[in-house]
Amino acid sequence: MKNSILAIETSCDDTSASVISDGIIKSNIVSSQVDHTKLGGVVPEIASRGHQKNIIYIVEKALEEAEISRKKLDAIAFTLGPGLLGSLLVGSTFSKSFGYALNIPIIGVNHLKAHAFSHTINKKKITYPFVSLLVSGGHTQIILIKSYDKMKIIGETRDDAVGEAFDKCAKILGLDYPGGPLIDKLSYDGNKKAYSFPDTNVDGYDYSFSGIKTSFLYFINKELKNNPDFIKENLNDICASIQSKLISMLMLKLVKVIDDFKVKDISICGGVAANSYLRKKIFNLSESKNVKIHIPEMEYCTDNAAMIANYAYYMYKDKIFSDFDVVPYSKHKIE
Repeated sequence: MKNSILAIETSCDDTSASVISDGIIKSNIVSSQVDHTKLGGVVPEIASRGHQKNIIYIVEKALEEAEISRKKLDAIAFTLGPGLLGSLLVGSTFSKSFGYALNIPIIGVNHLKAHAFSHTINKKKITYPFVSLLVSGGHTQIILIKSYDKMKIIGETRDDAVGEAFDKCAKILGLDYPGGPLIDKLSYDGNKKAYSFPDTNVDGYDYSFSGIKTSFLYFINKELKNNPDFIKENLNDICASIQSKLISMLMLKLVKVIDDFKVKDISICGGVAANSYLRKKIFNLSESKNVKIHIPEMEYCTDNAAMIANYAYYMYKDKIFSDFDVVPYSKHKIE
């Protein structure tokens, strides 16, 4: 296998390892931690311990599935940031040790850039420039991309990410974590026009989702005072209504970017890219604005090492390697 890279992703609570050879993903193993579901959210210390427990097994599984021995690897890639610092340290320390022992280079990858390029996995031809809508539990950004190493954030959330808004609204409704996929599922049988919520838009291309969460909480509490069974009796309609509002807020700014920047290629990525209603609205946009839509395969929407491997492959070809004393970072940054 040519140019074989082992990639490791540990930015949050999923431990993942992937092998890419000659630009093609050969394996992508993901282990999701279940403890956080019981606790209603990701606990950083528990996430770090989970990575320590799982990482060796996950790496061995990825190498086995890719049918490659560690001695045939040309580089080790890992998530450098952003993410939970403790989780990042587990992945980066393991990768640096592995790379040092094998005497091969290491590649620290920006998690956000990897997400933005996830729709290019296993594809040789990419159209530039394109705009990527990155939507997840930790990030909501609109990114203008001219090449793999030239991208700029046009707009982003000023407070909470849209994925977090989904999860918090789900928690208010008494749904399990992560709640975003449950809201999406329950919305299938709901009326999205049953209830209305105020817009919390800000100027420019930025987003703000903290206000909509507060509005939703006040709405639910008010209705429960009048009817203790309000949520139970109207759950599908509630989910459909809040989902419609959150997605419409995303689309409003994306349409503005398309009109102002005259781009013809749009990608959506991150965990919320799996949302069925967002996908429907995106494809409707394709017809109304005559733009081409790019969406990663479902397994590459949430955090995974394949996207780290994919982006690292571009870096490897340009010999962009990291020093062994590189330090992970927890804050968001692209440029």
